[in-house]
Amino acid sequence: MIAAVAVLVLLGAMALDTKVIRIGSAGDVRNAVFSAQEYGKSEFPKVQADVEARAADAVTVATAIAKDRATAEKEYGVAAGVGPVFSVKFTGLVGEGKSGIYKVAVDGVPDTLLIRVQTGPAINGTELRDATGKITFGQFTNQIEYQDAGSALNNEMKKEVLSKVDTSALGGKTISVVGAFKLVNPKSWLVTPVRLEVK
Repeated sequence: MIAAVAVLVLLGAMALDTKVIRIGSAGDVRNAVFSAQEYGKSEFPKVQADVEARAADAVTVATAIAKDRATAEKEYGVAAGVGPVFSVKFTGLVGEGKSGIYKVAVDGVPDTLLIRVQTGPAINGTELRDATGKITFGQFTNQIEYQDAGSALNNEMKKEVLSKVDTSALGGKTISVVGAFKLVNPKSWLVTPVRLEVK
């Protein structure tokens, strides 16, 4: 008898402490949960347009960096932690590739500069996230979401840009690229494309 009363009291307490939330109401927190896939889909077109708008000719950027790196960073780069991110455009002849990363010979850049383009399947780095200067850590709940945002942009780029190109057979072809790279080593650029066309 005592046990039955205790169970009834417990069930009553649970009922009083339960809050019913209707789907779609203000209390429905599902809409506030970060979706990397949705983020990539909505934000990649904006990043792509921004990178294309600010992209400077690779020869111009390479010459500026060689002349005065600090000035070049201010004029063409966007501050992003370890090194600034530059948006560039170029046309060049594709050389050898390994693991989806191809060397590209671009007329007019210094002989000491190695330009490479990553085409997947793995796209590394956060250049697309950092290229605009408009996506900041404070817009996310935590570091995991911030990293996921970078990966989501890379994944969406693969879908929207690289899926339209046979990236396994670029050697010996001429390509036009618009993309971004982080300036860590001024003699070696690894460009993440937002547009890649085979000529």
